[in-house]
Amino acid sequence: MIHRSRFPDVVIPDVSLTEYVFEHVEGYLDRPALIDDASGRTLTYRQLLDLTGRVSAALASRGFGKGSTACIFSPNVPEYAAIFFGVARVGATNTTANPMYTAEELAKQLADSGARIVFTVPSLAERALAAAHATGAPVVVLGEAPGCLPFADFIVEGGPSPRGADVRFPAVPIDSARDIVTLPYSSGTTGLPKGVMLTHRNLVANLAQCDFIDDSGPGDHTVGFLPFFHIYGMVVILGMVLRKGAAVITLPQFDLEAYLRINARYKCRSAYIVPPIALALAKHPMVDDFDLSALEMINSGAAPLGAELEVAVEKRLGCIVKQGYGMTETSPVTHFTPNDRAMVRHGSCGLIVANTEVRVVDLKTKRDVGIGEQGELLMRGPQVMKGYLNAPEATEEAIDHDGWLHTGDVAYVDAEGYFYIVDRLKEFIKYKGYQVAPAELEALLLTHPAVADAAVIPKADPEAGEVPKAFIVKRSEVTADEIMAFVAEHAAPYKKVRVVEFIERIPKSASGKILRRELIAAERAKGG
Repeated sequence: MIHRSRFPDVVIPDVSLTEYVFEHVEGYLDRPALIDDASGRTLTYRQLLDLTGRVSAALASRGFGKGSTACIFSPNVPEYAAIFFGVARVGATNTTANPMYTAEELAKQLADSGARIVFTVPSLAERALAAAHATGAPVVVLGEAPGCLPFADFIVEGGPSPRGADVRFPAVPIDSARDIVTLPYSSGTTGLPKGVMLTHRNLVANLAQCDFIDDSGPGDHTVGFLPFFHIYGMVVILGMVLRKGAAVITLPQFDLEAYLRINARYKCRSAYIVPPIALALAKHPMVDDFDLSALEMINSGAAPLGAELEVAVEKRLGCIVKQGYGMTETSPVTHFTPNDRAMVRHGSCGLIVANTEVRVVDLKTKRDVGIGEQGELLMRGPQVMKGYLNAPEATEEAIDHDGWLHTGDVAYVDAEGYFYIVDRLKEFIKYKGYQVAPAELEALLLTHPAVADAAVIPKADPEAGEVPKAFIVKRSEVTADEIMAFVAEHAAPYKKVRVVEFIERIPKSASGKILRRELIAAERAKGG
């Protein structure tokens, strides 16, 4: 059974990403586009376009164009947008790197992507230089650092911003369906990180599909703490929020006090978050110190969010709390919940976005399953990636001959068309032949008043094969036996947590996903 969106198809214009994002900019040129929280430094839309033009001119003077790749290795700062759209404007590709990468990890991405230049910040310059040494790529720094070219000098190389040309439009002809605008790295359904080839059309399509998710406009503000290197922050914040003419307040590193202060100061109406932030909004006492009454909508993504936690945040803040779903390979959004309280289904990642088809197939037979039955989620639509860079076999494994992207996520759909993500296929715990979803147990554990955070992994067991083990960050005193009894009271017998370990922090990615592999590796090292 093919499930289709209940929303009418949207028109996807054949334009470049930069053209689409700044299509309506004439109406708010002197409004703030990006604001640096720490310094208050502001780029208006006029200044952002000017800086974007200077970046593209400097790149063109160095021979950058189609087939060229630039790496942005930086936390969220206002200049990130100018670099990203400047690279896009000359027809080149952005590969965005996690600022937490070691030099060795960054070097692998530079080599695989073929990046010919690296943009970074002073605090990351040493790592960037070490990584770029093997490829000989110059490092441009936003400020000054030994061995790096200052960004201020770099943008002078191309001369002044081209006054005779509108920098919203590409400097070269762009084939939106073929030319790759960004190359973020993702593990996909299996294996090591791979470059995800996303075209101008992929991102333009997703922005068009998501246009009515947020009604922000000039004068509104959104906190930009979601990493711009990650597809969620890249498309939803750098793409969607800027297209609407609202202002993004950049936060290089998440800090709860700063996040709450910014939302209160700028009276933010919408917020895009990840589950760990939802947890803080629901339980942290600091939240009561700030006036968040302007918030109308909170949207969580990047990882499943339990229904109980959604409800807890909604009750505390009095706004709509909902979630969506997507992945790097789908640019990213495939499911969302409208800004209508009557259409919110807590625990659901929402409805299919326009122009998108979805199937749920049996894990073994690969045949379509019925309403309410669990299976692997498959997707097809204009936002699906071109493929993985330098990995044709992985591309063929991910996208079948009929164009269906196999997500590796297990889900089900209810009779109303709402989808629910159960877990990652590869992260199921196999207990005596039963499949136990870690995310389901984590959502349950977070409802315990003494639990501040939780993660669940498989632990080898000679009798059962695997048993669920819970890692708990305590909010208040609680024993392992009390935790296990709580789960036993609320879950089926085969889902019982059999082992509990208390730790100080749950390892998570920058986008908020629990890094279960780190916990599993540590457990195996202990012989577990």
